[in-house]
Amino acid sequence: MGFSTIEFDKYNPASEKASDARQDLAHLDYSPLKRISGRSWAMGILISMGGMVFGYDTGQVSGFLEMPDFLERFGERETPDAAPTFSTVRSGLIVGLLSIGTLIGALVAAPIADRFGRRLSISFWCIITSVGFVIQIAAERSWEQIMVGRLVAGFGVGALSLIVPMFQAETAPPWIRGALVCAYQLFITLGIFLAACFNYGTVTHQEHSSASWRIVIGLGWLWTIILGVGILAFPETPRFNYRIGKVEEAKRTLCRVYGAPENHYAIFVQLEEIESKLRAESQIKGSAISEFVGMFKAPRMAHRIILGCLLQMAQQLTGANYFFYYGTTIFSSVGINSFITQIILNSINFGTTFLGLYIVEHYGRRKSLITGALWMFICFMIFASVGHFSLDRENPQSTKGPGIVLIVFAALFILGFATTWGPMIWTIQAELFPSRYRAKAMS
Repeated sequence: MGFSTIEFDKYNPASEKASDARQDLAHLDYSPLKRISGRSWAMGILISMGGMVFGYDTGQVSGFLEMPDFLERFGERETPDAAPTFSTVRSGLIVGLLSIGTLIGALVAAPIADRFGRRLSISFWCIITSVGFVIQIAAERSWEQIMVGRLVAGFGVGALSLIVPMFQAETAPPWIRGALVCAYQLFITLGIFLAACFNYGTVTHQEHSSASWRIVIGLGWLWTIILGVGILAFPETPRFNYRIGKVEEAKRTLCRVYGAPENHYAIFVQLEEIESKLRAESQIKGSAISEFVGMFKAPRMAHRIILGCLLQMAQQLTGANYFFYYGTTIFSSVGINSFITQIILNSINFGTTFLGLYIVEHYGRRKSLITGALWMFICFMIFASVGHFSLDRENPQSTKGPGIVLIVFAALFILGFATTWGPMIWTIQAELFPSRYRAKAMS
């Protein structure tokens, strides 16, 4: 039937009746289904808005560090007449507190998601993220307030980075699960790209006004409102509903997402899979502490958790955020229009992530990650070598050629990241753990 449909008629149901096979398979509907239903499209676009929140908050700070009004208000001067600058400590705290917040948010989000469900948890953490935006916008001269605002926003961003891929993995049909979870990374790149565009627009038209950075932060409310309110139009994930005893509701959700009738073979198989896994998991019961300890004692769970942590750590250690957090500062130092350069690099990041959605479903996870790691290593080695040996660091404007080489290999590095390590880690994390431990293990 082609790529747009999934076929299930591998055998004739009529023959089941005459065999010793299970009789309850005989009445099932084996008709082909659309590969992507309307509900899947809606979920892919709206739920992935959590990635937009993450990417937007990541990308906006790069431009802030070079905005005149932001420097004037929150920078520091060596002498009263000197131009304001950010020390490495101050800029590091403003940039890095978001990451500290995401760490805490991801850890705290797991028990909340298990207690109240994925759906309501997403709305709650959108509110927390919005509070962080309010704290930042209200800042007048206190750089500590900006720092605290980014920390609070980080709580929400970190929690959403856990719950959104989990929601997608627990709801999506298996034949598009990898691509749909990767859509989270696609929206991260879109958020980074939009932040670069808005930074350029506001600094161009409101260069010496606080609107240059306040408008950019305020626009972040759009994504949190869309996600926080929009998620309420979706039902809870089938796996969570099944686990709390709402079997019929879980079945209805699967039917809507799959675009299939209740007696379809795909629905039957998915419910069987959920039931068998939950039955196996229910054999282990105890207090919250004993369950947490038991998670590490469960078959190969310690191995899976270590592997998941190493993959997430490796994704961050690739150095991609070096460009997203400090890109404007880097390319400003080589005499290139830094805001435009950021837009170019972020558009490459966004555009090539579409290729990553294809690669994740057609070339496998392991081979793609190995290839991507080698590609990024080569690009970074060339980038670092040119920057160290060929660039005049005292007067970088005099060495435009090496500066262009830096941009080219930064773009090639981002190409490798956006097609492999960027999107695939979220998919692997969502697939790695059983339902009982998924929230805690992913956090």
